[in-house]
Amino acid sequence: MTTTIMRTTARIVVPIVLVVAISLFLQGHNLPGGGFIGGILTVAAFTLVYVAYDLDYLEVSVLGREVDPDVGIHEHRTVTTYRRVFTVGLVLVVVSGLAPLLLGEPFLAQAFTYVHLPLYGEVELASALVFDAGIYLVVVGGLLTVFSVVGNE
Repeated sequence: MTTTIMRTTARIVVPIVLVVAISLFLQGHNLPGGGFIGGILTVAAFTLVYVAYDLDYLEVSVLGREVDPDVGIHEHRTVTTYRRVFTVGLVLVVVSGLAPLLLGEPFLAQAFTYVHLPLYGEVELASALVFDAGIYLVVVGGLLTVFSVVGNE
């Protein structure tokens, strides 16, 4: 059982950590950051929620789903979702690496273009973002699977 202070701290800190994680993820192809560090910070935020509450908190309180108490941790809906996130991330990484080969470019070659967004202005859109998204999903899915299984034991 955790304290009220821990739960209050988690409610304040987790959104801040997630905003920083998204920011680092999006700036990763131009500045320090990227999918790995963004994923690590996201995992840190989820881990803080699990420490303050428990593994079933997101399922029950946030998503409003029932949790089957007879299911083992490896079949738990949250852990299964984390494994799927890992798999999707791995597919994105492989596809982003192999896609340039179809265009006659070397493995993992990158390209970019500029897009004009209304009210925001010009934004660089880089293919490295797809690779970073894959790395982000691999880190988040893999580490949260490990933390959930180990934390349950």
